[in-house]
Amino acid sequence: MNTDLKVGLSYKSTSIVVQHLTAKAIGSGDLPVLATPAMIALMENAAMLAVAPHLVENETTVGGFMECSHLAPTGMGDEIEAEAVLVKIEGKALHFDIKALANGKKIGEGHHIRYIVDRERFLSKL
Repeated sequence: MNTDLKVGLSYKSTSIVVQHLTAKAIGSGDLPVLATPAMIALMENAAMLAVAPHLVENETTVGGFMECSHLAPTGMGDEIEAEAVLVKIEGKALHFDIKALANGKKIGEGHHIRYIVDRERFLSKL
């Protein structure tokens, strides 16, 4: 494990709400609004990218826990931004505070844990 990992690392991922990211398209609802699973995926992406440059060559992270609230609807064409901040390191467990914004308004927030894994060892368990 690389010693470059430190509390405070962060990243912001952005996306636009398009058809395939809606609750209706994903099947998590029947309205043409940002789907909760799509918001969560963007939050996970931000957490992954916050630490990716600080891992050693054969390492990656995988999501292990997500607790979040989806606070407000977001419509087609709106830009969404998810931010993840590394707040605690416990061995291979990386804890993040996460939030999502649309048009400057908070639409989601929570806590996410990712685990550092060796790519080959992880895939060998399939």
